[in-house]
Amino acid sequence: MSSSEKQAFVADLERQHGQRLRRFLASRLRQGAVDVEDLVQEVFLRMLRIDRHETIRSSESYLYMVAFHVLHQHLLRRAAAPEAVEITALINEMESSPAEDPCVQAQMQQQLQALQGALSQLSPKARAVLLLHRRDGYSLEEIGARLGFSRANAAKYLTKALLHCRQYLKDRK
Repeated sequence: MSSSEKQAFVADLERQHGQRLRRFLASRLRQGAVDVEDLVQEVFLRMLRIDRHETIRSSESYLYMVAFHVLHQHLLRRAAAPEAVEITALINEMESSPAEDPCVQAQMQQQLQALQGALSQLSPKARAVLLLHRRDGYSLEEIGARLGFSRANAAKYLTKALLHCRQYLKDRK
C-alpha cells in the first residue's frame, strides 16, 4: 500500500471516528483532556504504520483496540512517573520532621492516615505488590516469583495500586 493510500485511509478514519475517539480517551483519563490530543495522535500514527489496511475487517474496532493499547501504555508510564506515590519518601519526611513542631507532625500524620486508607481499599495482591516494590525495594520479577505470578501481572497490580493511591490522595486534598 502506498503512502498516499495509507494517509487517505487514516484521514478517513479521523473524519469518521475522530471525535468519538477523543471522547473515548478523555472519559478514561482522570486528568481530563490534557493528554488526549497526544494520545489521539499516537493512535493515528500507529494506524499509519500498518502495511495492509485492507486486511482489517472492522477499521473502527481495530482503531479502538489500538486506542485502548495506547491508553494502557500511557497509564503505565504515568504510574511509573516520579510524581507517583512514594511511601518511603512520605515515611522519611515524617521521621525527619522536627518533633517539636506539632503542626508539621499533625500534617504528616494525616498524610500517613490517608495513605493507609488508600492501601486498605486495595486488593490483597495489589497491596502486597505495592508494598514489596515501594517499601521493600523488590523488582517486579522478584515480586512475581515471590507471590507466584508473572512479571506482567506484578506490573499490572503495581499500576492499579499506584493509580488508586494517587487518585485517593488527590481526592482527599
